[in-house]
Amino acid sequence: MKTIQTDTAPAAIGPYSQAVVSGNLVFSSGQIPLCPKTGEIIGADIAAQTEQVIKNLKAVLEAAGSSLDKVVKTSCFLANMDDFARFNEVYAKHFLGKPARSTVAVRQLPKNALVEIEAVAEL
Repeated sequence: MKTIQTDTAPAAIGPYSQAVVSGNLVFSSGQIPLCPKTGEIIGADIAAQTEQVIKNLKAVLEAAGSSLDKVVKTSCFLANMDDFARFNEVYAKHFLGKPARSTVAVRQLPKNALVEIEAVAEL
């Protein structure tokens, strides 16, 4: 097992790694819309925050030797299910391979983010 750490994505804000490689799979930790340099939330609405989350996720996957195109499963967490349609619009632009996905509403996300995404991808 190999842990992944890159400065092109936000540092972990707890006792976990950005991702772990096991065998031929990458398991990412959940990404929220943080600026990698400042640790501050980027974006005031679901569309802007989803774009930043996917940018962060892409950076972690690439640091592990993978990519968004190789994602086989995502788990998505929304602070408000009323954002589901707009979230899907942004998500669909980036996950053209249509990986398997779960999307659930949660009461609250770290730093009051509107969205969090974690992924499993092939190397």
